[in-house]
Amino acid sequence: METIKNTLAENFSGPMSKLGTTQFSLDDCPDLSDKVGVVTGGTRGIGFGIAYTLLQHNISKLYLISVSREGADGALKRIAADLGQDKADRAIWKQCDLSDWNKVKAVADEINNDTDRLDILVNNSGRGVMTAQRTDYGVDRHMAVNHFGPVVLTSHLLPLMKRTAEQGHIVRISNQASNSHQAAPKDTKFASLDEINQDVGPNGQYGRSKLANILYARYFDRNVTRNGHPRVLMNATHPGFVSTKQSVKDVHEPYPIAGYAVSVGLEPLKKTQFQGAVPTVFAVTMTDRSGQYICAPATVEEGSELAQSEKLGDDLMELTRNLIGEKTPEATIS
Repeated sequence: METIKNTLAENFSGPMSKLGTTQFSLDDCPDLSDKVGVVTGGTRGIGFGIAYTLLQHNISKLYLISVSREGADGALKRIAADLGQDKADRAIWKQCDLSDWNKVKAVADEINNDTDRLDILVNNSGRGVMTAQRTDYGVDRHMAVNHFGPVVLTSHLLPLMKRTAEQGHIVRISNQASNSHQAAPKDTKFASLDEINQDVGPNGQYGRSKLANILYARYFDRNVTRNGHPRVLMNATHPGFVSTKQSVKDVHEPYPIAGYAVSVGLEPLKKTQFQGAVPTVFAVTMTDRSGQYICAPATVEEGSELAQSEKLGDDLMELTRNLIGEKTPEATIS
């Protein structure tokens, strides 16, 4: 019965969201004065809910990374109207498509040169359930945007985050994963570019990239947090079933007709962007653990069998280093 209650709380809105064994709300977010953060995809959807909450709780500076200037202007206008111009002035927008790894590295360099600390990094931006495409680098777009891009960003901001931790602060990183990681092909090995470029269907493409988000958090925990940097934490999160562009509009790209079951039929059960922000806000402001998979509102789950495989995580990150180094030498990660 507890498992059923947690599943309902993790995924749906309304009274069901209160059934989870571990509760957390955005009002529980602590004061963030003096802290500096980064949120990718922070100008709309769940990312906006996260950014809004961090600013509401007095974060001193917040970098918002997204593609669209129009979206950024709209987000900052809403923040100014609701929270005041002072809070909006604390947000700094950076234009970047996470599939462009050289640009991601350049944005990381800009942030490194603009601040002397970084306490929070939210790897939120991502490609949803859509058909298979390849980037200009010849890499599956789901993996390029949802995994490789965030790894480039995190890796080039990591020295700054380590220095912040050395000053006695806790640094928290979160990766936006999903229970849809269970849709990843059961024979996933992350062995080669050819493998990840295989078209495994819209749900499989998305699920594979979300599996990578969890594996990366657990790899980071083993190789960074527990390897000399106990104050630098990384976790993965599952926001639940949220009403966003992905679940209202993008779903019709792979499923023109059937998508209405999701975009319209299930809309009353979906969480709002702010409800979807809850587990990430918990992960980047409250938790003192690393390498966990945190489901809404703040319940730790094991994830699938593949998500628990250390070997698969090691293989994923070996492929990640090799592929980024080959395609974009300037953005190479260690």
